[in-house]
Amino acid sequence: MDRQSHFVVVGGGTAGWIAAMIIQDAVRRKGLNARVSVIEPSTIPTVGVGEGTTAAFRLLLKHFGIDEFEFIRETGATIKLGIRHQDWRRKGHSYDGPIDDPHQVIRAPAGAPSDYLNVYATAAGRSLTDMHLFGPLLTQTKAPFARKADGSLIALGPFHYGYHFDQALVGRFLARKSVGVKIIDAVVAGVVRDAQSGNVTALALNNGETLQTDFVIDATGFRKQLIVKEMGAAWTSYAHELPVNRAMPFWIDIKPGDEIANYTRAWAQDSGWMWQTPTQTRYGCGYVYSDEFATPEQAKAEVEASLGHAIEVRADIRFDIGRLDKAWMGNVLAVGLSSSFLEPLESTSIHGTIVQMMLFADRYLKVPGAISDADRDDYNARVGRQVDDFRTFVNMHYMVERDDTPFWREVRANRIHPEARERLALWQTQMPRHGHFEENLFGLPHIQSQLYYPVLAGLGLLDQDLARREMEADPKLRQFARQAYDGLVKEYRAAAGQALGHAEFLDIVRGMG
Repeated sequence: MDRQSHFVVVGGGTAGWIAAMIIQDAVRRKGLNARVSVIEPSTIPTVGVGEGTTAAFRLLLKHFGIDEFEFIRETGATIKLGIRHQDWRRKGHSYDGPIDDPHQVIRAPAGAPSDYLNVYATAAGRSLTDMHLFGPLLTQTKAPFARKADGSLIALGPFHYGYHFDQALVGRFLARKSVGVKIIDAVVAGVVRDAQSGNVTALALNNGETLQTDFVIDATGFRKQLIVKEMGAAWTSYAHELPVNRAMPFWIDIKPGDEIANYTRAWAQDSGWMWQTPTQTRYGCGYVYSDEFATPEQAKAEVEASLGHAIEVRADIRFDIGRLDKAWMGNVLAVGLSSSFLEPLESTSIHGTIVQMMLFADRYLKVPGAISDADRDDYNARVGRQVDDFRTFVNMHYMVERDDTPFWREVRANRIHPEARERLALWQTQMPRHGHFEENLFGLPHIQSQLYYPVLAGLGLLDQDLARREMEADPKLRQFARQAYDGLVKEYRAAAGQALGHAEFLDIVRGMG
């Protein structure tokens, strides 16, 4: 019988447990003779600062058969329908980015180009968000659920949504839900490597034990304990185009009876922006800013002036935005913050971990000795392109009208990445389309036009005359789009009228336990 391979995840938390669960599931499905362990020390506390996800996390729960209401109850999670961008384009202006896609529920005419509803709305000068189910739900702070006559809950629409949560609680929840994964309460104190290949063959633990391993997942966060300190992976910095480099997290308690936001609030400030992600009892908040333009003391004073009350700063986090040049070297693969970090503007961290681990498990997971250099090169190229796409998307949020502070003047003038400028130049000649994005990962573009449209519209970067010309070129499609838009707006306004308030929905879910 072949020797059993051992996959070891170093570091738990949300990223580590997502990796362990996906690998363990793939090992089972592929019939590999392998086991999975997670080294997660109880002596190192995890700081929860509040985090948001994309719809990919809900799909992950469904894949593993995890009841989402149980997840919400046990982790204090809330529903995330989108992002509210406040004071970005200019002070006093805000726009919403709902994460549902109305094109999914309308059967387009044969040959219709992608995004025709977005193009129609732009041409007609109508709101992009009104044709989204999540648009009126965001405005009215409601959940995508209603109550049936018998008191049970019914989902409104087919769309997947994200969550907000304290990632420390979610990591522990996923650990409880893992099946067949061994948990080792220890700290990696040393590494044994093969003299010829350089692969990690064993991990020396602080309890005196030595753990043999065939493949290692580095989920040690900013420490990058294995992929950088042992394997020597190089870092590609995005510091020029994403100039925030410091975070100041804090909490704001939610008072009993208060409504709870169903969106992430991204509130632009003088030297960066503030996030607010609601859990059931408090908002996980933070100010991500550039210390080139503000000291920690100035940043704290600025936030307190914006909020109108004092805050208790919980940490001073310095970071370098960017990604590893190679996330996979030898038999060590980095995930989560060990692999890349972007400011949390579009919830890319957990989303990236899920997609990357699904890619690894689907295409490259095999007996470690059968993994080739070509496998590693292909994975690294795909993941690198994914994170670069995230960078360009986030960078485009900074193409604003604001010039009221030195930070915003600098960002506008000097910090927009060439790829962002190239895409905007393209979209002055053609409206954004699905085909403008390079295929990646599973053969599909993961950053699509549907994500860009609310941002481009919110920042005033869409050309209405161009949209009109494109719609006028096909009168039948224009008529179809008008009728579809009107029908969606009517249907979703009616649905929002039946929807439960977000806080009320969470109360009901808590009562189910």
